[in-house]
Formats: sequence, C-alpha cells, structure tokens
Amino acid sequence: MYLDRAVRLAGPLLMTTSRRHFAANLDTRRYFSQGFINEEKALYRTSGPLHGIRILDLTRILAGPFCSMLFGDLGAEVIKIEQPGKGDDTRNWGPPFQGDQSCYFLSINRNKKSVAVNLKTPEGKDLIKKLAAKCDVLIENFVPGKLDKLGLGYETLRHVAPSLIYCSITGFGSDGPYAHRSGYDVVAAAMGGLMHITGPEGGEPCRVGVAMTDLATGLYAKGAILAALYQREKTGIGQRIDCDLLSTQVAILSHIAGNYLMAGLKATRLGTAHSSIVPYQAFKTKDGQFLIIGAGNDKSFKYLCEALNMEHLREDERFMQNKDRVTNRRILIPVLEKRFLEKTLAEWLAVFEGTDVPYGPVQSMDQVFSDPQVLHNNMILEVNHPTAGNVRAPGPAVRYSAISEFNHSPPPQLGQHTTEVLESVLGLSPNQIALLDKVGAISI
Repeated sequence: MYLDRAVRLAGPLLMTTSRRHFAANLDTRRYFSQGFINEEKALYRTSGPLHGIRILDLTRILAGPFCSMLFGDLGAEVIKIEQPGKGDDTRNWGPPFQGDQSCYFLSINRNKKSVAVNLKTPEGKDLIKKLAAKCDVLIENFVPGKLDKLGLGYETLRHVAPSLIYCSITGFGSDGPYAHRSGYDVVAAAMGGLMHITGPEGGEPCRVGVAMTDLATGLYAKGAILAALYQREKTGIGQRIDCDLLSTQVAILSHIAGNYLMAGLKATRLGTAHSSIVPYQAFKTKDGQFLIIGAGNDKSFKYLCEALNMEHLREDERFMQNKDRVTNRRILIPVLEKRFLEKTLAEWLAVFEGTDVPYGPVQSMDQVFSDPQVLHNNMILEVNHPTAGNVRAPGPAVRYSAISEFNHSPPPQLGQHTTEVLESVLGLSPNQIALLDKVGAISI
C-alpha cells in the first residue's frame, strides 16, 4: 500500500520532461522498492533532481536570474536569452569586476547557457517560439504587454507549446493601475512597506542591505513553477504564472501586516529591535562590537538572565512574561545595554557558549566567509571562468541526503552557447546558424 502510494505521488515528478531521458528505462516501482539503481544514482548525484527539465530564461537583473539559477543549481538546463552586444544589464553593474566580468553578474548566473538573440527581428522571434516548444518553462520579466507586442506573449506561445509553463515576473502585476510601470526592488520595497519599517528608531527609512524583495520574488517564482510542473503531469497542460515584486513584498510583511490588519497596530522603525519580542536585538559591547540576542520566549529570557548573572530580572513582574517585557522595554533594554558594555564581544561569546541563549555576533563579510559553520556547510562555491578566473560565490543553501555531488558550470560569456543550443536543441545546421548571424537575428 505504501509503495503504491509512493509511486502515485512521486511517479509524475520522476516523469516530468525528464521522460525524454528516462521513459524508456526507468521503472518507478523498481526505483522505490530497490532504491536508486547505479545508472540513476550516478546521474542524480552529478546532475541534480531536475535533470531533464529545460528552462528558457528571458529575464535579467536579479529576481528572474536568481530564480533560474536555483533551477540550474538543481540540474535543470537553463537557456539564458540575451540581447546581442549588450546582454543582461548586470554584466555592466560595477565596480567591482573580476577580470572583465561584473561580480554582480557572476554571483547570480552560474549553471546557464547564454544565447544571444535579437528579439526585434522576425528570425529572432521565430527562434524563441521554436525554443519555447522545446522547453518546459519560460521565465520572463518584461514590462507587461512588451512580449505580446513582439508576438511572444503567453496567448501566442501556448498555441505553439500547450504544455509550457510561462512565468512572468513584473514589478506590480500583469494588470491594474501600476502594471505599465517599470519595477525595481527598491521601488517595491518602498511601496510595499519594507523601507518604512527598516532603519533606526526615529530616523529616516532605510533600504535593506541586499535586494530581499527581488530574492523573495525569485523564490516565490521557483515554488510556483515547481507546483505548475507537478500539476502539468496530472493534466498535461501548461499555464501562466504571474509573480510580481509588490505582491511578494506585501506577502512577506508577515506578522507586521497581521499586526495592522488584525489589531490596527502601525509598525514603526525600531532599528534592530522587534515589535513583539523583547529582548530581540543587537547590544553594543565594550569594544564597540555588536552582539545579537534573540530571546524568543520566556525560557530563553530565563537563560539570558542566568548567563548575565541578573536573575533578579526574570523574577521582576515587569519582565516575567514576554508581553510584560514588550510593555516595559523602555525600562528593561537600558539595563541590558549597560550590562553588555561591561565586556568585549569575545568575552560575551565565551560567556554564552554552551548555554541555551540564542545569540550571535554581527559579522562583516570577511567574518561571514571565514565563519567555521559557514565553511562547514560548504557555502562558498568555486567555479573556473574562462576570463574571470576562479569565481567564488555563495553556493546552494539546501543539501540533499541522496544527492551529494552537483556539477556546476561558471556564469556564461555573452552568447557563449548560441551555436551549441541552436544545434543541439533546434537541430540547426552550421549554414542555417551562419545565415541567422548574417541577418542580425543572433550573435555567435
């Protein structure tokens, strides 16, 4: 019974577009009853669980490229379409550069094949249609309506490729009063409330140090695409997915939004502090460093008081429960701030080591990437780039028990794989490719 249920649930995932590779020789029941046979085990361990899925990536900047990179990290074939002679905007976002490549671009474009196609030419548009018919997923982040005008919108391509998952990532959505606007992370972060709640108490709103709205949108898009692929295995039909920066930002306001929608509480900027948990913030130490304390419950506060040799605080009725500490934060926090100024950061780290207090130092980039746990988790991925040399960037944050060896390719040079993809995916001859290059449809 368990085996039958496992086959029903997992069979469709195993038989996604990867059926092109496995249908002839993969017996799902044998897979579950005997585990990986040698061939599949070797393939999954080196190619990733999404081996056989093909992504047509028409995105640039961050949200879309981050999404497609995650698919590439999991073994999908990602074909990145770029404008000849220019490419993704982030290729020129710098300094810093490594060799002749922008570090920004290098950070979010590994495991992709770059194909330089001029979408303004009839031949270029035709290539995109043909590639879409050979792909499982298309991801784009053009202003709504732009691809429709080019004859590459969903309503056109779904007739060419009925099983295609077409994911649009926009600033504000595919329709509505702001749909026509261009959208960037910083705009959505401002309009979606994130900047309003970020910054020092009583100070001006601040931009978050990394483009979290873009990154979160990329994660939302990835999950939506995976769900759509699974649904397609049950229906045989593709669909359009609409992701946008503003909706993502509003969605991830989480409890801050809930506090307002349910209790009418308008959030304000609190620096590193938390509106509903105390103490849950950074404290300055004797040597000018900062230590984060995250006492997320009353037991954690008890442990904190013990470590600080301030047991009287947990017995004070003003601080016994979190709701009391939130109410009386103006009394409690100065007391804790004074205590933390008595020792250096290193001394406090030694005090808290081995306790149940949630704590950690505020670390700079050099400290992050020399941190023993970060190194243990293999969070620095190195690939060799033909012109930039050894490229180092954060690696995948997820590890799999059955997959331990991923093959990663370096971020592509502009148009590096144009000929390869047109030959292997579309079956074009060298003469056909040369003609496309001659008329300006591609760049090789």
